Amino acid sequence: MSPFTGSTPRTDSWQHLTYVVDESGVATVTLARPEKLNALTFGAYADLRDLLAELSRTKSVRALVLTGEGRGFCSGGDVDEIIGATLSMDTAQILDFNRMTGQVVRAVREAPFPVIAAVHGVAAGAGAVLALAADFRVADPSARFAFLFTKVGLSGGDMGAAYLLPRVVGLGHATRLLMLGEAVRAPEAERIGLISELTDEGGADEAALALGRRLAEGPALAYAQTKALLTAELDMPLAGAIEMDAATQALLMHGEDYAEFHAAFTDKRSPKWQGR
Repeated sequence: MSPFTGSTPRTDSWQHLTYVVDESGVATVTLARPEKLNALTFGAYADLRDLLAELSRTKSVRALVLTGEGRGFCSGGDVDEIIGATLSMDTAQILDFNRMTGQVVRAVREAPFPVIAAVHGVAAGAGAVLALAADFRVADPSARFAFLFTKVGLSGGDMGAAYLLPRVVGLGHATRLLMLGEAVRAPEAERIGLISELTDEGGADEAALALGRRLAEGPALAYAQTKALLTAELDMPLAGAIEMDAATQALLMHGEDYAEFHAAFTDKRSPKWQGR
């Protein structure tokens, strides 16, 4: 996302979520509707979209942890406030809504910092896709993922799920998960590659924060470009991907972090990464 802003000021408070940034540059964004298992509303989607855009324009955030308050990560779209409401919408309104949910996923994928989903309890429907869109999924044994869209009579390919999931777990597993909508518990999710790290019970948030701090201490520009290439090259032919890799490395080889590594290696010390 572009770092340039217009006249709109930065938002200081958010109605549907909370966020803090620690001294290491790790932002923690918490879905804050625990009484409904953090079910998403129209406002929650919009807040996530807008907050991610704002954080992507600041140099102070070097990693982001996305988590949920209470007993679960996110139970998906609120049945009454979204499904009930969409039944009375016209086609143009529904299209606007569906585009907004996709914009949240794009914001996660296009953020210039690593995003870590800390999953405990349920990650269902849109909640499962939010976790899927993250760069890392750290989960404890209580975690269960369910792509429930066919269960409500809709396509399993919602919010980019049919694009992302086969690339994470393979076409066979993705077909089963998106068509049947059955819950996948943590041990199987780890086996098929949906979970990046399985923690002890109750340990997902702490482990995700530790990973965030590890990433925040590293070469931020190198991480940002790696993430961008992973997304951009998914549909590229090999020749195009190799050329993009070459151009990216040429740019980074003129960066301060590349020179800093050489200086640190020569001086037999750890590099002091600047993200430049």
